[in-house]
Amino acid sequence: MLKLCPTAALLTALLLSCSATAGVEEDRLPKAQQAMPEVVSRYSAIVDDLGTKYQRQTNELQVTQMVAHEGQRLWQQAVRDVSSGHYDDRSLYWSRLQMRTLLQQQRPAFNIAGWQKEILTKAVEKASRGFSDINYADDAQIRILLTGFDPFFLDRHIEQSNPSGMAALALDGYRFRVNGKQVQIETVMIPVRFADFDAGIIESLLTPVYRDNQVNMVITVSMGRSDFDIERFPGRNRSAKAPDNRNVMTGADKEHPLPPKLDGKTLNGPDFVEFSLPVAAIQAVNGPWKIHDNRTVTTLKRGTFAASSLSELQHSTAVEGSGGGYLSNEISYRAILLQQQLGSRIATGHIHTPRVAGYDAQSEQQMVDQLKAMLTAAAATL
Repeated sequence: MLKLCPTAALLTALLLSCSATAGVEEDRLPKAQQAMPEVVSRYSAIVDDLGTKYQRQTNELQVTQMVAHEGQRLWQQAVRDVSSGHYDDRSLYWSRLQMRTLLQQQRPAFNIAGWQKEILTKAVEKASRGFSDINYADDAQIRILLTGFDPFFLDRHIEQSNPSGMAALALDGYRFRVNGKQVQIETVMIPVRFADFDAGIIESLLTPVYRDNQVNMVITVSMGRSDFDIERFPGRNRSAKAPDNRNVMTGADKEHPLPPKLDGKTLNGPDFVEFSLPVAAIQAVNGPWKIHDNRTVTTLKRGTFAASSLSELQHSTAVEGSGGGYLSNEISYRAILLQQQLGSRIATGHIHTPRVAGYDAQSEQQMVDQLKAMLTAAAATL
């Protein structure tokens, strides 16, 4: 018999009925609960609190603020957990899905329309991903914004973790000094969903950052290959025959790459862009994994090769950027393209961490430690 946490009564009810109305991500909750009950139920008290407050809520104006507050509370608790040594990013992901399910299935103490529920779902999504928690101290002289990703490919491994998500939780609010300057890192968690990218989640996040020069460096991070890779030439097109977390496929492949969308239109830009991270300083860091300046790309005409310069890639059709043909490549492309469009000089680029199969707390902690050293080296160049 499945053993549940004492505070998981609400969670149990949600899991028993979620497949009737929930989305693809939420439908995985029962399987996740069976495979790793302690992970899925870790923040059940916060989920329970949201449910209680939601059902009692009588004020249409205050309910969105309440939901956002509980989402932010979930994010902050996950950050505290990792900072105190509980290296696991997965509970945040699964608890967010429980909150989404709750908001769709339950009702407050007033008549609520479907469109209002969607607003509440978006509020808890944004807040529980750290978007409402970006706050640099006044004395932060060097400011770094770092993004991580949710776990993905969960139909292959329901227990999958994502080292980039672990890094985002471990580094949120992380402060250190380098060359006499105070450095602060703030982080957010990005969904592995094509629709969010097409709707402009990256542009919405980064437009004020680049427009107002709010930070000194933007680093996007995802799980990648066997070592650390700094992806020099992100490509515009999608080509990976891989589903997102909602099992959506783009229809693209290596023979038929497709550009992404932005607000219903094709994302316009060159086929390749180039990072602006201080790669030599980052590569000088010693650690368990090698750090590569990855120049490998794939184009329709030439196939796969190591590009020597951005000019060499002019007039080419991108199949894969250095970061591949999936969302990890795309987040970097969108960030660099926006930086260029807004005329910003903020250093920007993507780092792939080594991959893990399932969950490996020790390895992921070592990855975070090496990434900290890499960020320290990068900050020292500013």
